[in-house]
Amino acid sequence: MSILHDLAATIEARKSADPDSSWTAKLLAKGPEKCAEKFGEEAVEAIIEAVKGDQAKLTSEAADVLYHLLVMLAARNVALDDVLAELAKRQGTSGIAEKAARPKG
Repeated sequence: MSILHDLAATIEARKSADPDSSWTAKLLAKGPEKCAEKFGEEAVEAIIEAVKGDQAKLTSEAADVLYHLLVMLAARNVALDDVLAELAKRQGTSGIAEKAARPKG
């Protein structure tokens, strides 16, 4: 198990927690749209730190992005292992070829 698997399992467990006792439960209780919005906010903050070049702040924001990505996935019942399987399917394929093979539309 990786730290991401551990975190995904904790997030999944928080789905049934009291929103007053857990930030994750509170976020999930607000629905998938709010989870997506929060992920977007964190992604923008990571972009800002990447542009500024502050490695410590970028590292912190990147951790926030990963956490909020997992929360957003959990809100829509998408398993981390499904995402990892998709990455594994793409492994060894050039990004240009992979993108060209995607269905249009």
